[in-house]
Amino acid sequence: MVVISIISILMGIAAGMYYRSITRSKEAVLKQDLFTMRQAIDQFTLDKQRAPSSLDELISADYMRSLPVDPMTNQRDWQTVYEDVVLSADQTASGITNVHSASDQVSPFEGTAYSSW
Repeated sequence: MVVISIISILMGIAAGMYYRSITRSKEAVLKQDLFTMRQAIDQFTLDKQRAPSSLDELISADYMRSLPVDPMTNQRDWQTVYEDVVLSADQTASGITNVHSASDQVSPFEGTAYSSW
């Protein structure tokens, strides 16, 4: 009986550690995807002298191979931010300036919403 209870305790600890590592890896993927998409938006804007009107435009212009899946929602449902920000003096039109996760969840490690990253 003692052995079974010790095994149960160890299994509970291992399961908790496993789920924390899964969450940390999803957060790392989210940060990398956001960085990559923001880089592509900035590069598109500087090269074309206008901001992209959609994320699909980044793919059709070969700035990204495909739109990544949001690891928090498991869908390609990114929230885009449209602003009248000019990155260069030659920029002719505004459009997408930033992108965020569509998840309403909060990071258990950082305490901030994924949609604010």
